[in-house]
Amino acid sequence: MLERRIQKTSCPTSTMTDIYESAANSLGLFSSPCLTKVELRLTCKGISDRDALSKPDPCIVLKMQSHGQWMEVDRTEVIRSCVNPTYSKVFTLDFYFEEVQRLRFELYDINSSHNGLKEADFLGSVECTLGQIISQRKLSKALLRPGGTVGKAIITVSAEELTGNDDYIELSFSARKLDDKDFFSKSDPFLEIYRVNDDATMQLVYRTETVMNNLNPVWKTFKVSLNSLCSGDHERKLQCTVWDWDSNGKHDYIGEFEASFKEMRGAIDGRQVQWLCINPKYRTKKKNYRNSGIVILNQCKIIKMHSFLDYIMGGCQIQFTVAIDFTASNGDPRNSCSLHYIHPYQPNEYLKALVAVGEICQDYDSDKMFPAFGFGARIPPDYKISHDFAVNFNKENPECAGIQGLVEAYQACLPKLQLYGPTNIAPIIQKVAKSASQEVHTKEAMQYFILLILTDGVITDMADTREAIVQASHLPMSIIIVGIGNADFSDMQMLDGDDGILRSPKGEPVLRDIVQFVPFRNFKHASPAALAKSVLAEVPNQVVDYYNSKGIKPKVPSEYQSSRPFGP
Repeated sequence: MLERRIQKTSCPTSTMTDIYESAANSLGLFSSPCLTKVELRLTCKGISDRDALSKPDPCIVLKMQSHGQWMEVDRTEVIRSCVNPTYSKVFTLDFYFEEVQRLRFELYDINSSHNGLKEADFLGSVECTLGQIISQRKLSKALLRPGGTVGKAIITVSAEELTGNDDYIELSFSARKLDDKDFFSKSDPFLEIYRVNDDATMQLVYRTETVMNNLNPVWKTFKVSLNSLCSGDHERKLQCTVWDWDSNGKHDYIGEFEASFKEMRGAIDGRQVQWLCINPKYRTKKKNYRNSGIVILNQCKIIKMHSFLDYIMGGCQIQFTVAIDFTASNGDPRNSCSLHYIHPYQPNEYLKALVAVGEICQDYDSDKMFPAFGFGARIPPDYKISHDFAVNFNKENPECAGIQGLVEAYQACLPKLQLYGPTNIAPIIQKVAKSASQEVHTKEAMQYFILLILTDGVITDMADTREAIVQASHLPMSIIIVGIGNADFSDMQMLDGDDGILRSPKGEPVLRDIVQFVPFRNFKHASPAALAKSVLAEVPNQVVDYYNSKGIKPKVPSEYQSSRPFGP
């Protein structure tokens, strides 16, 4: 995988070291685990014949942008004499939701004498982001030829998540005719399942409850991950032991058997799988010994644990909304000291944060229309204070066209506002929550809402905000708060449930942690990608947690046909 580091700007060495160390410690920036691995498969149609005497020998080179440079990741095989190649080579990439991963697919006609690129003819390229491919699952784009003209050839990239061992297994065991180990009553049996590791050590996977005074116990159905049960190896040996429980902890051994998940799978379609429970000591000593009972697996059910990519590939859209603080504490926008000052060459912190986060989210929103709201200002025409006005002043349609539209609307509205106060964010959370609550009724994973709040100070409606967040935690939405400027944001940390459980003023806890707070000053000298990485790192898990908690499965890709156009 390409080296992934923050670009450093010229700054005093000591302060830069502090900044990058604190960023690395708090975010794990230098060793961030990927969200998942993705397999990309390529086809191409309509490659034109450059040589009149023979068909092209096409090869596609995959490059990824790193620090402004295109670096080769891998390349396909060369398919001889083919204008519509389907490549068997699979590209495996690490997918990071919180980064814009720019890809370029370069098409070459390879000289038949050798497979190198030096003498190959460059036919053109296609550029996109990994997020675009994933959100559409299959992306087709026209080849951009040398010189910038659009060619007839079409490259199609298909994405598939490389599934790990994150599925769960539901098992229902019982037994019959177990040996009786107690004098005055029957045995009190329980079952233990151990995974035998590659180094022959044994790892306890599950221990059932004890069924008292019963030689024919039926244990409760339980759930374990496939990874925990067998490390994804279906033939891995599992050591299973039945004990007679004793209150002093010196449990009596009844017997054991060996199994594997491959054998357990036999119970998937309702059939029972049985094992003889054997006590090796008895088998050696007793002439007519048969067994110490029979253990039965009555049911084996594989429960698919859906991932963030499952939902995105099933058509779930990220609805991105921005809320901007226009309170007087930001300073007069005409003054160069103001946090809202529009510098002719350097974007202010509000714009930097807006673009950094918005660039990631836009790949997962097909219409690229983003609602933008302001709070804490007096607005025209009557200059009444508002905490949820449309930045474009269009109450009926607050949406802006793309990230550029957001930037333009922000810059255009500044001269028309009177910055005022107080800093109330509950109204804007409630506004987005209202839209998210409508999505709940569909009982489908089609829209998940992200609210980005950019604010320069401590909020003044903390009680109402806590209440609004607790209510929003029941909805398909996440809230990202970026603190702009140098204010004391210590009170804001309580909204981020990482340190403890956020509660409403009435004591109701959040259903799930949906708030991420980050002070922009921590990333002032880092790349925009570092900020985006920080604030968006938790979003994929928040999406999955919400839909899994509601029992909402992603649509399978066949149910969801993307009709989202992308230009060449």
